[in-house]
Amino acid sequence: KSNSGGGGGGFLAWYESHLQSRPVPTKMITGGILWGLGDVVAQVVPAVTHHDDNDTATAQDFQFDGARTVRASTFGFVIHAPLAHVHYNFLEWMTVRSGITGGVKIPVFKAFMEQFVYWSWFSNSLYHGAMGAMQGWSPRRCYDRIADVLWDTQKAQWAFWIPVQLANFRFIPVRHQLNVVLLTSVVWTALLSAWYPPQMEEETETEKIEKKEKET
Repeated sequence: KSNSGGGGGGFLAWYESHLQSRPVPTKMITGGILWGLGDVVAQVVPAVTHHDDNDTATAQDFQFDGARTVRASTFGFVIHAPLAHVHYNFLEWMTVRSGITGGVKIPVFKAFMEQFVYWSWFSNSLYHGAMGAMQGWSPRRCYDRIADVLWDTQKAQWAFWIPVQLANFRFIPVRHQLNVVLLTSVVWTALLSAWYPPQMEEETETEKIEKKEKET
């Protein structure tokens, strides 16, 4: 009879029970699904919102990259979710250990530590490096990719995520904070895709060297 409680609360209660009993696997599955969804949005939004003079040709040229979505989902499932679980619990531990109390002090401390001290730098570098590695890039090329885009990624992240995380750390229990981030990431990905449509990337110096080595 305990499973017969109806409505939408049934799923929420079921999810909450799994989050309590098996937090890491539950967050990994959630992360895999939402990272995959975010990548789908990232691919579809530019095709809908950005057109050249020839709108029909742009729509016809769009091809969904399923392999890219699989890579994003794999990153969310295998890498990001378990590490983020550790990160949010570590943030909570640091806050308690530091003796920080009070309504506003806690989210400000957590947001500062996350965005400026360690997590955002680490997670963004890990994302760009892992995406490149899953495409078969060399370590040198992955490093160049991180060096090229990390600072711009950080500036965009601070503008978007600091207000989100201040609210997240203020009002959401620790066990749900990663889920808030994952859900918000779908919006974040869509906004980035709308503001900065994909463009053909210029070859880095590493890519040019690797091509020459293959030709010789």
